[in-house]
Amino acid sequence: MTSATHRSADEIGRTERGPRPLPPLGEQRAAADLSHVDTTLANGLRVLAVRKATVPMVEARLWIPFAGEDALHPATAEVLAETILTGTARRNRIEIDTELALIGGDIGAGVDPERLVFTGSALADKLPTFLDVLGDVLTGATYADEEIAREKERLVERIAVSRTQPRTIAREALQKHRYGDHPATREVPKAEDVAVVTPEQVRALHRASVLPRGSVLVLVGDLDADGVIDELEKVLGGWASDRSAVRLPPLPDLTGPSVRLVPRAGAVQSQIRLSAQAVPRTDPGYAALQLANLAYGGYFSSRLVENIRENKGYTYSAHSGFEFTDGTAVVNVDADTATDATAPALLETRYELGRLGQVPPSGDELESVRQYAIGSLLTSTSSQSGLAGQVLALASTGLGLEWLNEHPARVAEVTADEVAEAALKYFAPKRFTGVVVGDAAVLERKLLALGDVVVGEPA
Repeated sequence: MTSATHRSADEIGRTERGPRPLPPLGEQRAAADLSHVDTTLANGLRVLAVRKATVPMVEARLWIPFAGEDALHPATAEVLAETILTGTARRNRIEIDTELALIGGDIGAGVDPERLVFTGSALADKLPTFLDVLGDVLTGATYADEEIAREKERLVERIAVSRTQPRTIAREALQKHRYGDHPATREVPKAEDVAVVTPEQVRALHRASVLPRGSVLVLVGDLDADGVIDELEKVLGGWASDRSAVRLPPLPDLTGPSVRLVPRAGAVQSQIRLSAQAVPRTDPGYAALQLANLAYGGYFSSRLVENIRENKGYTYSAHSGFEFTDGTAVVNVDADTATDATAPALLETRYELGRLGQVPPSGDELESVRQYAIGSLLTSTSSQSGLAGQVLALASTGLGLEWLNEHPARVAEVTADEVAEAALKYFAPKRFTGVVVGDAAVLERKLLALGDVVVGEPA
């Protein structure tokens, strides 16, 4: 009969003769040592075309800065993303879907306060047809009245459901607490705003904001990287404007240590969301910060997970990771807990932040996170889809494929002292702000006793 005795991660990693030895890091190869072209078309669109001929497919990612100050912008942008593929002057919805299906392709669109993103793929030998459809959508989307009405009705229902979800409530509270009324906080539009969006407003937003200058197109797959540029100049030649796509205003830097208890009467669970200013991938200290974050809460064998999940059972999942927005970065800490475990979980989360700076990772712990960082990067770029996503994330901040090629070596060279400095500088508890969403009637007294906690909805 199998023993039910719980074993910690440390115990699992040991044998009767002592700790399981970690294999040494091998020679670090580039994450994406592939032939590619990185250029800007005549219309101002940056294009990165990468040859990765693992399968006869091409993955496409188009990133368009899509910020807006108008109060109705989030709702109008959401309707636009839902209806941009429903018809053009040349093709109706059925014709678009049929033509894509015949080339083994698909295209989807999504939007947030920072960007409008198209994600798609097609058989490599049908790439010209795929690009023709994409160009047609970008230049000729019609937003028929009946399509707008149909998608608005679906959106209103989805938004109403989404706004009842604890994670959505917590995210919105965190955004308001961090950034006030900054446009970046408007991630989920109001259902009542969506209901009043008109087709003409959507068409006007397309004309004003679906622009190539300042946007990025990534193509990864079995392609001729040089030849595809000529095809793009031809297909996207009609997509042009003297204006640039609209980027978000700069985000304010975060300051701690105040954590806000946001009341949610009767909730049986609480959402802990902490956040602190970090540095972007372009910063020379990013590699050391990345390793410090992994040790804290960035993967399953991290200190935070070991403490509040494995040892104390306060949460099923706890995690820390980076959030990159238009050249800036923050590190976030997330955990969902039962109401009666919320205060102890917040206490231990802060404790692990402080311990990371005072007892930084070294030895086997450091080598574990180093190998995880390098291995996960190589894994994430092993597929065409994964590589396309990574290249797009980098290109949207001005970086290129070179960053992927060079980053494993940077991680391999990070010293224990550099990780210790990053831990002390960026993971100090006093640097973190955030929210706890939960039942204030139960939590208020205990959380206030921890200090640096205020109560009430964000202003």
